[in-house]
Amino acid sequence: MVHKKDEIKKHFEDWIRDQDSDWIEANLDDLHHHCFNTDYYIIGTWNATQWLGDQVFNVIETIRDYEMNNFGEVNTDFSNPEKVVNMYAYIIGEEIVEEYKDKISKAVA
Repeated sequence: MVHKKDEIKKHFEDWIRDQDSDWIEANLDDLHHHCFNTDYYIIGTWNATQWLGDQVFNVIETIRDYEMNNFGEVNTDFSNPEKVVNMYAYIIGEEIVEEYKDKISKAVA
């Protein structure tokens, strides 16, 4: 079970509903960037700490594994709950956007 994946997916679904279908088609390869990298998912240390709850170490492990596999080093400041949550949402967002793109390509085919 991925921590709060359904919540992050709902965030993406709400965001995608606010986009024009022509814009989505033209920016399909950049949906993840626009949804999860141009604004914060959670703002505020208290909000982020509450969001992480008792899963903070699992979230940190997910981020550490992702960054080591993709960059060869860890860059996220784990002492900043807001940065931890937003990086985690970015990572989980990749999977959610890929699922969305797969669904679209199957609907077109």
